Amino acid sequence: MPRVKRGTVRRAKRKKLLARAKGFYQNKSKLYRAAKESVDTALKYAYVGRRRKKRDFRRVWIIRINAAARERGVTYRQFIAGLKAAGIAIDRKQLADLAVSHPAAFTKLVEHAKT
Repeated sequence: MPRVKRGTVRRAKRKKLLARAKGFYQNKSKLYRAAKESVDTALKYAYVGRRRKKRDFRRVWIIRINAAARERGVTYRQFIAGLKAAGIAIDRKQLADLAVSHPAAFTKLVEHAKT
């Protein structure tokens, strides 16, 4: 079996990983083994964070909708149930945007939900 030295491939692989670890604290950006562990952990946290972001934004939207609905004399729960009963299909992101940027339109939706 022929001998394989992997010179340029190994160097390229390590260089790429160390570039990903740029800006990390002390040895974690300089030594390969420490950098590899840190990059793996960072990628894991990034993966989890991308999923958390969706949850976090939904919570923000619900809080905004609830605050705007309560100003108009109805709770979030009653508002959402009223929209479903009225057959108005609009997602929470759009509702939160309406509550902040177009209060008059949001008030009309609350009136529809009340009836």
